[in-house]
Amino acid sequence: MLKKQKTKLVRVAPDWRFAIIASRYNAKYVDGMLAAAQREFKRAGAKPGQVRSIRVPGAFEIPAVAARLARDRKADAILCLGVILRGETSHAHHIGEAISHALAQIQVREGLPVIHEVLLFENEKQAQVRCLGKQINRGAEAARTAIEMAKVMHELKGH
Repeated sequence: MLKKQKTKLVRVAPDWRFAIIASRYNAKYVDGMLAAAQREFKRAGAKPGQVRSIRVPGAFEIPAVAARLARDRKADAILCLGVILRGETSHAHHIGEAISHALAQIQVREGLPVIHEVLLFENEKQAQVRCLGKQINRGAEAARTAIEMAKVMHELKGH
C-alpha cells in the first residue's frame, strides 16, 4: 500500500553539501522526482551551491558517479534518482538488483549516506503516482532522508 512518509523537516546547515545523481532515461518521471527533491532542499534552507545535480544516461550509470563522489567526499549525502520500468524480460529486475547492491556497497564502504531512489515499477501508472504526484513524491521524500542522514552523520562526528 502506498503511504505518504511522515518526516519532520530538518534544516540544512550552511556547511552541508548534497549531490543528486539523476538518470536521463525515463526522464519524465525522473525529472518529476528531481524537481521535487530540489524544492525540498530549498524548503529546508539549502542555498545555491549546496546541492549539486548530475545527470547520467541511465540508472545503471548512477553507482559509478556515486562511488566517485563518495570516495572524494564531495557531499555529505548522495541522492540517487532513477526509474526502471519492467518489460517483458527479466532485464529490469537484473538492472535494479545490480544498482541496489552497488549503492549499498558504496554506502557501507565509504560511511556516507547514499539515498536509493532508483525505482523499479511494473507500469507507468505506478511511476506517475510516485514520481509526479503532489501528495506523494519519492524525490521529495528522498531529499528529506538525505538531509536527516547528513544531520545524523554530523552528530556522530561530535561524539
